[in-house]
Amino acid sequence: MELRFYNSLTRQVEPFRSLKPHEVGMYTCGPTVYNFAHIGNFRAYLFEDLLRRTLEFAGYNVRQVMNLTDVDDKTIRGSLAAGKPLKEYTRPYIEAFFADLKTLNIEPAEVYPAATDHIPEMQQLIQALFDKGIAYKSEDGSVYFSVDRFPGYGKLAHLDRSALRSGVRINADEYEKEGFGDFALWKAWDEKDGDVVWDAPWGRGRPGWHLECSAMSMKYLGESFDLHTGGIDNLFPHHENEIAQAEAVTGKPFVHTWMHCAHLRVNGQKMSKSLGNFFTLRDLLDKGYTGREIRYVLLSAQYRQPLNFTFEALAAARTALSRIDECVDALSARAGESKPDDGKRVPSPLPAFGEALADDLNLPEALAALFAFIRAANGALAEGLSPAGAQAALGLLGRMDAVLGVIYAKRPKATTIPAEIKALAAARAEARAAKNWAESDRLRDELAAKGWQVRDSKEGQTLKPMAKK
Repeated sequence: MELRFYNSLTRQVEPFRSLKPHEVGMYTCGPTVYNFAHIGNFRAYLFEDLLRRTLEFAGYNVRQVMNLTDVDDKTIRGSLAAGKPLKEYTRPYIEAFFADLKTLNIEPAEVYPAATDHIPEMQQLIQALFDKGIAYKSEDGSVYFSVDRFPGYGKLAHLDRSALRSGVRINADEYEKEGFGDFALWKAWDEKDGDVVWDAPWGRGRPGWHLECSAMSMKYLGESFDLHTGGIDNLFPHHENEIAQAEAVTGKPFVHTWMHCAHLRVNGQKMSKSLGNFFTLRDLLDKGYTGREIRYVLLSAQYRQPLNFTFEALAAARTALSRIDECVDALSARAGESKPDDGKRVPSPLPAFGEALADDLNLPEALAALFAFIRAANGALAEGLSPAGAQAALGLLGRMDAVLGVIYAKRPKATTIPAEIKALAAARAEARAAKNWAESDRLRDELAAKGWQVRDSKEGQTLKPMAKK
């Protein structure tokens, strides 16, 4: 299984090759913990989860590092407004983030480094940049990276370097810099930072956002590693600056493959609080949707394509997962029977499924392979699939679920059917047998009014509780 990914660095789909056989080091940009993560953030985290699971499906051992940005302008402003120490302010959002990961069935990373726990590593990186003649100190005591002194700057975003020398920028919160594209490595302390400050040889202050990821990724994955991911909005300047900080010090390629996912849109519009289409995971759970349904929607499109999030898409996910559940239930029931094995099997979907994944994580095609298998399994059940054949089919679904994480995980628990509902269903079955269609329809409507859906098949009718919104 040769994996082929779009590398943002080369701007082409290319075969993936890890630096060490069967091992992958992967860094993923994690949350800034000043508030609850929204579903746009989770599109990126689910893309990264899919990538990790696909690598494991292909036989790689993955070491994933995801940072927690717990010191930046937003976390500092929030802590000061709340009148709380920075760590106390960010703790509930960090805990909520990990709870959300579980709700969405996202595999945990091996390391979750917090920025505030890695200040020494960041200061060492800054000192190395001073030693290389690339970092400089401004009038207010902040430290900047000189883009003009590093010839390798701009290769990820494919920048015209002449544009970076077009002048000096002065912002209200930023003293004069040597060059337009220079970025902060260390921000000198001022009153608006409160007590969020660390001592350093070049003056008291705090790290810049870009610096945090370079220092932490190299600590846990080495000076060069395989994969770095994030949302497309991270590509420039954040990831570009990460490359510059690392390669200016080491002289080595920082990351082999860069992968970025596209934005999430809501009802065709950019997600924003002003439009009222800004949703956290908790917002959707409160509306009655499940983490499993939300995961399905956020995974359903190819990661480099914009994804339009709608409540109609959630309803469609609920229907799709219901089809999967019915097939799993039917296969499980057949697998529990005592009948001889006739040797017949449902053809494996894994070749088509694996090829779709290998083709730059083509999830629409992977899901098509899954539902083709569901149809084939239902047909085989109707034709008398043996218990052994049913068990084999369940095993194939398990292989696919190791990547998708929606087939077995977080499935709704089996529901006990009340005696009253059983009696109505039995009466309806008798009406159908007598071809009393009017009575059959009336009983179907009565069952629906009581919250139960009836489905007819060659093997008879089945009952299922209707989803609550």
